[in-house]
Amino acid sequence: MATAVKMDEEAKSRLEELQAEIRLATGEKVTQQELLAQLVATAYESKAEFVDEFREESVPLSDAERSRLSETRIESGRETDEDDIDEILYG
Repeated sequence: MATAVKMDEEAKSRLEELQAEIRLATGEKVTQQELLAQLVATAYESKAEFVDEFREESVPLSDAERSRLSETRIESGRETDEDDIDEILYG
């Protein structure tokens, strides 16, 4: 049973462009339903990467974000070594 999917004009245009490129490259006609099914299957195979596309934060940090972090850093006047960090974290 087919279900209607609403999309904006830009997405519809891109879907049609993909459809046309597939036909030019392969000589095969592909329906938009087949194309969407393949897109979903491809995304499903690499779920983690696909889900990451929807995360707001990005890794690694951009130069602007790195700069902002550096600006908020304060100097305590004390040297900190690995033992200090271990003591703080693990007691």
